[in-house]
Amino acid sequence: MTDRGLVVELGPLRIDVPRSLGFYGGIAGAVAVGLIDPPLGVFIACVPLMKMTTNSRAPKAVQWLGQVLDGVAKPVGGDAEGTVRLADPQAALEQAAQTVALARQAPAVTKRKAQAAVAANPDQPNDPAG
Repeated sequence: MTDRGLVVELGPLRIDVPRSLGFYGGIAGAVAVGLIDPPLGVFIACVPLMKMTTNSRAPKAVQWLGQVLDGVAKPVGGDAEGTVRLADPQAALEQAAQTVALARQAPAVTKRKAQAAVAANPDQPNDPAG
């Protein structure tokens, strides 16, 4: 995933605004100056939409079609990180659960480190102010 940056959420979509502007602006510029023909520009612009059809929440037929289209898109950047993508609520829940688990471990880890420091330096006073 990207660093948070400027991401706008519209329903189930997450849109990375700066990257989307660069991606679609670059395509529009290439079409405008004649580097690529408009049909190719439209195809390239649709690659992120095609990639969204492979989402696990989509019906199996749509996923299959999405995988075929993803294969077609490989030569034009199909492996790049999507600038427009579906939010994955399951991944967010898993990340939150990991964060909570780490937070619960923190006091025990801190206490063990403090005990180890005291054991390593028995001559030092235990009072940190001291």
